[in-house]
Amino acid sequence: MKSTILHIASHHLMPLLLAVSLFYLFRGHNYPGGGFISGLIGTAGLVFYSLAHGIDDFFKLLRIDPLSLTGLGLLIILAAGLLPVLTGEPFMTGKWLSPSLPVLGKVHIGTPLLFDIGVYITVIGVNLKIILTLSEE
Repeated sequence: MKSTILHIASHHLMPLLLAVSLFYLFRGHNYPGGGFISGLIGTAGLVFYSLAHGIDDFFKLLRIDPLSLTGLGLLIILAAGLLPVLTGEPFMTGKWLSPSLPVLGKVHIGTPLLFDIGVYITVIGVNLKIILTLSEE
């Protein structure tokens, strides 16, 4: 059974939830937030869309398997840890490119942000795989 209200609401709430998740992702170094909680918020927006439109339409929107997202996120996490090793520093040492950007407050661009982006993608991939596997049954 398809709900018209849910269908219309999903077109507005999914982008809003994804925008909020990105806000928490980039805000997470100076305030509460970061890769994990922003990944959960992003997953909530995507799952809301899948509930309103169905699994088939959701996979047309996503265009990538959730397990591939998980693998990509893990590779980004590994890259964030190994980049300092290339300069002779210990694994997972924080390295920054610039002091800050004037977007969303003070966003520090460096390996901690890269690590959080990897966590964000991994959390979305794992949660989507679990939730969509359960909903397909």
